[in-house]
Amino acid sequence: MTKTTPQNISFSPKGQVNKMLILNRKIGESIILDDNIEIKILEVQDGRVKIGIEAPRHVSVLRKEIYEAVIEENRKSLEGDIELLKLFEKE
Repeated sequence: MTKTTPQNISFSPKGQVNKMLILNRKIGESIILDDNIEIKILEVQDGRVKIGIEAPRHVSVLRKEIYEAVIEENRKSLEGDIELLKLFEKE
């Protein structure tokens, strides 16, 4: 049973509390997700962890900051589209 502590609680975008599974891994050890995604610890050096991810081609793998930037750009684009539609509705 996972103990709920500040380190393993996160919040979803909708504000719901999610429990986070925290695992310890050593170099060369892996984590398997959904039977077809492997996350392997390759190197730990100077406080940085290098990981390798093996996943099917159809699975999108992005760093969180890239993912968030894409979401923000999509949101801005959608807002522009909505404003454009409002202009056409006025005519």
